Amino acid sequence: MKKNNRDENHLPERRTFLKAAAGFMGSTLLGGIPFRAFAQAAELAPADRCFVFVYFSGGWDQLLAFDPRDPDEFTADRASETKILPGYNLINDSRFPTKPIIPDERSGAGRPNIDFGPAIGERLASHYDLMTVVRGINMNTLGHEVGYRYFLTGKLPIGSAARGSSTATEIVGQMKPRVPIASISYNVESYNDRYGGYANALRVSRRDDLLLTLRPSAASQTLDSEIEKQLVDFRGQPITCEQAAYGTRGVGTTYSNSRDQMQQVLSQGLEKSFQFQDTTNPEMEAVRTRYGLSTTGSIDNEAGRAATVATALKKGIAQCVTINLTGGLDTHFGTQLTHASNQRRGFDALASLVDDLRASPHPAGGNFMDHTTIMVFSEFSRTPLINASGGRDHHLCSSCLLMGAGIKHNQVFGKSGDIGMSPGTFDLRTGAADPNGSNIFPEHIIATVLASAGLDYSITRVDPLRPILA
Repeated sequence: MKKNNRDENHLPERRTFLKAAAGFMGSTLLGGIPFRAFAQAAELAPADRCFVFVYFSGGWDQLLAFDPRDPDEFTADRASETKILPGYNLINDSRFPTKPIIPDERSGAGRPNIDFGPAIGERLASHYDLMTVVRGINMNTLGHEVGYRYFLTGKLPIGSAARGSSTATEIVGQMKPRVPIASISYNVESYNDRYGGYANALRVSRRDDLLLTLRPSAASQTLDSEIEKQLVDFRGQPITCEQAAYGTRGVGTTYSNSRDQMQQVLSQGLEKSFQFQDTTNPEMEAVRTRYGLSTTGSIDNEAGRAATVATALKKGIAQCVTINLTGGLDTHFGTQLTHASNQRRGFDALASLVDDLRASPHPAGGNFMDHTTIMVFSEFSRTPLINASGGRDHHLCSSCLLMGAGIKHNQVFGKSGDIGMSPGTFDLRTGAADPNGSNIFPEHIIATVLASAGLDYSITRVDPLRPILA
């Protein structure tokens, strides 16, 4: 049941990536930010509010992550009763504890209220003072594509087809940030069903794609797409009724503006900010040290992706980044160590990102984490019982992590059941367990993210989880 959410049309040629960037190029063509406003963004001031959506691909094991259980209570001899088996003793790797992690108290943050599974690691757990963990989320599906698209949009797909816009698109559509590339979608799908092209994400499948999109061409920094060749002629005197009609609508003028806008981006030399293996640049050396990157070989790994996210936000290149941070989780055979190792790589990279954002002053005051909201999710969870093949299968109930700006910290909202980790029911106005209450669904999480920034969340058709709003 493998899947691949990478762009199937990925080709590493410049022409391909200019076409992939058509949503960005077409921002003024489709009624987006005027060129004058964009030109002001040439100073590359970071957005006052940033968002990062982190996807763990394949369906994560929440006993190993955000919804652990005490193995002394949920023992193997009680598994037929509880339908839960943590299996921490089966990991057989000294990097992973056999008990849930309770982080050390952070100075001034108060006693930790969140416990974590062994895969989280001490590094990410130490940032408990920025977190709310939401447990007991009803994913309403056991299908990869459905759960994945559900969490990206906050709307249950029709069949497997996504409905609505991505949350990052909704944010950009409402906020209209003055940054060169408002939204980057890194090896993740993106949708836009209600805004102009200015809200489209720039979709890339790897860091090199982003470099190719931002790098000026050798031929006088001109765009080499087919639409360029066709519309250059159109900028002259119209010679047909059809061309005249387009001219009346202002297509020629808006095309000229968007062409200038793209050239402005290319002239900034923004790709240099992502050349992490440049040994002549002290700034790149600092990035390598922080994220544990090498000067040789591929750096399109979890740590390199996290460094890309931080750079895009800190350099004022993007406001929203949606990223597939790690994968390898769609396994059903002997998966305790596999899942723990694959998740740990993602969580360690996320910890490096948070370390970086906490240590980096924001021009508007405070640090970047004070201005950034992070949501971490997967399409569903794994069964709380281990199957006959020593692995775990697809499970309906999941968890997610919210952290940073606009969210209350050091808090757990919701709970999965102590029998079979079923989705809980709650009074969503207070967070109290209520047998006559409601499930938590992905749309509640998306509404909460939007409300955390004071944005209109009515598109979700639910109220946010108000007890966790700062």
